[in-house]
Amino acid sequence: MQRLLAVLVFWIAAIGMAQTKVGGVVVDELGDPIAFANVLFKNSTEGTISNDDGRFYLESEERYDTLVVSFVGYASREILLTSRADLRMEIVLAEGEQLDEVIVFVGKQPKKNNPAIEILRKIWAKKRSNGLQLYRQYRYDEYEKTEFDLNTIDSALMQSKLFDGMEFVFEDLDTSRITGKTYLPVFINEKLTKVYGDNDMNLEKRMVLGNKNSGFSNNQAIIAFLQDLYTQYDVYDNYIKIFDKSFTSPLSRTGIDTYNYVLADSAFIKDKWCYNIIYYPRRKNELTFKGDFWVNDSTYAIAEINMQATRSANVNWVKELYIEQEFEVLSDSVFLLKRDYLLTDFALNKKDKSRGVYGKRTTVYDNYFFDQPQTRDFYKQKQDPYNPVILERSDTFWDNNRLEDLNKDEKGIYAMLDTLKTVPKFKTFYYLSSVLGSGYIEIDKWNIDLGDIYSAWGYNDAEGVRFRGGARTFFGQNDPWRLQAYGAYGFMDKKFKYGLSGKILLDRKNRLILSGGNRRDIEQLGLNLTATTDVLGRSIASGNFLTVGSNDRLTNINLSTLMLEMEPVKNLRMRFGTSFRTMKSALPDAFSLDYLDPDAPGGISSQIKQFDLITTLVYTPGKRVIGYGVERRDINDDYSTLLLNFTHGVRGFLESDFDYRKVQLSYTKPWQIGGLGRLTTSVELGKTFGAVPLGLLNIVPGNQTFFTIFNAFPNLDFYEFVTDTYTSMHMEHNFNGRLFSRIPLLRELNLREIVGLRGVWGELSEENRLLSSPTNIPLQAPDDRIYWEYSFGIGNIFKLFRVDFNFRGNYLENPGARPFSVTGTFGLQF
Repeated sequence: MQRLLAVLVFWIAAIGMAQTKVGGVVVDELGDPIAFANVLFKNSTEGTISNDDGRFYLESEERYDTLVVSFVGYASREILLTSRADLRMEIVLAEGEQLDEVIVFVGKQPKKNNPAIEILRKIWAKKRSNGLQLYRQYRYDEYEKTEFDLNTIDSALMQSKLFDGMEFVFEDLDTSRITGKTYLPVFINEKLTKVYGDNDMNLEKRMVLGNKNSGFSNNQAIIAFLQDLYTQYDVYDNYIKIFDKSFTSPLSRTGIDTYNYVLADSAFIKDKWCYNIIYYPRRKNELTFKGDFWVNDSTYAIAEINMQATRSANVNWVKELYIEQEFEVLSDSVFLLKRDYLLTDFALNKKDKSRGVYGKRTTVYDNYFFDQPQTRDFYKQKQDPYNPVILERSDTFWDNNRLEDLNKDEKGIYAMLDTLKTVPKFKTFYYLSSVLGSGYIEIDKWNIDLGDIYSAWGYNDAEGVRFRGGARTFFGQNDPWRLQAYGAYGFMDKKFKYGLSGKILLDRKNRLILSGGNRRDIEQLGLNLTATTDVLGRSIASGNFLTVGSNDRLTNINLSTLMLEMEPVKNLRMRFGTSFRTMKSALPDAFSLDYLDPDAPGGISSQIKQFDLITTLVYTPGKRVIGYGVERRDINDDYSTLLLNFTHGVRGFLESDFDYRKVQLSYTKPWQIGGLGRLTTSVELGKTFGAVPLGLLNIVPGNQTFFTIFNAFPNLDFYEFVTDTYTSMHMEHNFNGRLFSRIPLLRELNLREIVGLRGVWGELSEENRLLSSPTNIPLQAPDDRIYWEYSFGIGNIFKLFRVDFNFRGNYLENPGARPFSVTGTFGLQF
């Protein structure tokens, strides 16, 4: 959500120059638009496809005088171009036959009689014998250029008061050859990488040789968002994942059921005879592309491919998504990727004239070498991608090593942005966007940030209305140390609470971090099966104005921690540390943590003191991060997480009360199920050895808020189930509108369907029941049978909201059991 906020704030508005430039709309004789019509400069391979509304734009550096427009079931037209630029064309196609030499079968025609599909089958058969897979080892250079541009800039915007004092930025306007809109570059990142691979050992190594930023180079929220555009994809795969969506590839084995294919032409491409196949989706509102590709007639390798997401695709904030790839021929038969171009037009809506932001990535591949083996140790050697030498390459280095030259406007962006950052109005605009994106108010002269602003208020039964304010040190995105603190005040209990923490990066190579802190606050225990050691956390349950039932099972906690963390292997973090907790009920009359204590007056204690030794292993394969300071920012969210936690309670030290052992294991994984959406699964299990009271047991996470929280049970009250041994599972599948897109009345709403299933089994030993017998709440574990719930949800309501309808499967006989609940959430999602 923060990444999208950082981008949406930059909405502003897009003309240009080319040798031949055309645009307009293709319609039938009744004036209705013709979607997916083929538009081509005559005697060339340069063309495009009209969009869902029949509109198109096409430009070329070459000079052409004839445009050819065609579509299945209509007579083709050739239009003479009387000027170098005509952007208001209305091309009417009459019903009739296509050119005699082009045989096409679409719609409900038998697939076996369609020559385009026969070619597609041969592509499938050959796809693993093309490209880098043909060699035992490979090496090549990869140059990546990522841009961030404001688009749809018109004269009205240029003359508006918004740009008073910043008129000079319009000197760097350019025109997109894809959409025909003017755009203004505001960010550019260049990266040069040397890639080594060994197909025998299934190993690959990427050595970054240079990395250069301009624009908002110190804002990691924006950079992390742009890093999503770095997602690697293979057009031969069945599905192409962009952001968190899986688009069906036109080369997919399921493409026959998803796309219409038309064999449109054949011609020489780079001295190789190739077929041209046009494709477009069979149905609206699905994650599909339209476009065409050229495929070689002997190797059936792709020579060129263009893919444009359909305007009706169920993707938020994205008006256009365009991909093109070009391949080069090596040794007369091997097709290797030469250039990959991705353009995304982010906009508040999908209207043609809406202003937006381009995110563009261009990747160029060159200098291929093969069958030059390297040792396994070579692939294991680490590189520091944040080496100052890599980040501070000279202009001469880039001039000599770029695989594609910057155009005039890209070259000017560095100087233009240096000037722009000195303009007070722009600095204010950028400052506000940064606050919304990060949640912190920057005080540069003191090198601190105030916030976060999203945790400023709350309510619970113990404190009443609650306000919270905080601050953190901030010298830059990659600070080697950071101090943070907050203070909170409850207007009902009239008590002050606080939390403070510090962390320092001792060794960057192994990510050796020392951290510690102290928190005195009110907390809702039982939101997670694993006890928190976060001294700056904000309890969701104790910070909401609206809850279901009584929100009175709250705990006063005094928590101190000292931790040492390291990452000896990428994405494998190891934490060793200690915590000391003092816990007692915040509302003793409604909820107690009393337990039997022979040494206490009256044989009962209401406060727990506990010192623990904690060892945690966290493995996150596939996780990508940005930054090298003590705090880093995640880029992707499609990685799995394996957590192993061991806690050893030490009795007697610092008057600690209990000696016990606790082992906990959890595994969370997102699954992209092709075109069926995204499944998220989570499994947790744990066991406590030794007698401990209620405050140290594992509470099955209930949820009495109106917010949907993954890994919690929305129909359980807090402390309804208490365990010392447990196994829990959660599954949630988001179909991303796959089902609703088939229902005519719902199709245009772009709603998304979510289903969930969750369950937990656990038990509580008689020893622990007896120890906590003085408490005033019932102690029950789901040991008789697995407790389970299921839910149905509707997401993407007004592109912001999600509502879940939750049903309780059993244990309905429990006092006050809630058989049904409604929860929801909101946020900006693609």
